Amino acid sequence: MLAKAPGLGADMVFLDLEDSVSPLEKEAARTKVVNAIKSQDWGEAVLCVRVNAWDTQWTVYDILEVVGNAGPRLEEIMLPKVQSAAEIVAMDLLLTQVEKKAGLPNGHIGIEAQIETARGLINVEEICAASPRLETIIFGPADFAASIEMPVLTGGVQIDEYPGDHFHYVFSKILMAGRANGLQVIDGPFLKIRDHDAFRDYTNRTKVLGYDGKWALHPEQVVILNEVFTPTQEQFDRAFDILDAYEQATTEGERKGAVMFGDEMIDEASRKMATKFVTRGSRAGMTRSAE
Repeated sequence: MLAKAPGLGADMVFLDLEDSVSPLEKEAARTKVVNAIKSQDWGEAVLCVRVNAWDTQWTVYDILEVVGNAGPRLEEIMLPKVQSAAEIVAMDLLLTQVEKKAGLPNGHIGIEAQIETARGLINVEEICAASPRLETIIFGPADFAASIEMPVLTGGVQIDEYPGDHFHYVFSKILMAGRANGLQVIDGPFLKIRDHDAFRDYTNRTKVLGYDGKWALHPEQVVILNEVFTPTQEQFDRAFDILDAYEQATTEGERKGAVMFGDEMIDEASRKMATKFVTRGSRAGMTRSAE
């Protein structure tokens, strides 16, 4: 799995020391992760390691051994099951000392925090404001379902018996807390990895809310996610047209702050929305269609 990861086409890859590693393999996994970081070509992907949560005996040593030895290519640490802002502060302080010892610039390692418990959700606003290192907030559906004693046996999928989206409140609360603090907001895994139609449907739910992305557990899910979160050519071109029309309206002639664009009024808010589409499309390698 470590050898395959660089070629999957994901924007970000995290190497796991937590749930996917059995307790008897936790310590040996650190060396494997460090070797993979240093020996493999990760291209332009953001590279992260998920350490074990603070309520285990492994967290500090995960940081000492991995961050202390992986070198500058490692960019982020993911902290699971975050329940309070204090856990982020503690991670920040630990990373500062390890960076200094390893000769890394202060603040080189960012933090990604997973919200996976009822207490974590209650405290998510304070968590998102806890450290300048914090870059991303992530929802973990399976552990969260267990935390609130939801009667399900799989995670991150739609529950047909519920008349609506059972996680809509959770998605929205995490999104608001993340956006208020300038963070990237990511949805977690969809465990039925062979059900591509259901995966695409559930991915669209958080995409429409405003999430930046979602986890993939399988290479085929990476392909679907890249399709869903990349604007269509029509959206990309229209966003450019809106930006052009707004630029012309605000800099030429009467210099209006709002102007008609076809049958729609556009203004500064329209510019902000269009910029998001252009930025996301450009990062995906899209170019404007020839007129």
